[in-house]
Amino acid sequence: MARHSKHERERRSAETERVKQIEAAWLGSLPPATAKAFADSVAAARARGPQEKRPDMAPGTPPRPPRPGHEPKPPKDERPRRSSNRD
Repeated sequence: MARHSKHERERRSAETERVKQIEAAWLGSLPPATAKAFADSVAAARARGPQEKRPDMAPGTPPRPPRPGHEPKPPKDERPRRSSNRD
């Protein structure tokens, strides 16, 4: 866990407070029906929770199993090599 200076903590708390003020002002500028619909959609999204992690693949690549005969090789068994010390 990182430690932050007193100045850094104060700056972050001031930023958080300012963001809350901006959000409140924005919600106040919306019509009540729109604000309620937005609040409901945010609550639904938070209730859903995070999405499961996607596989680490290039974008647009469908997940395909290897072709028959092209499966990855199993790892080799590591055996200590015999030393050939001929003196």
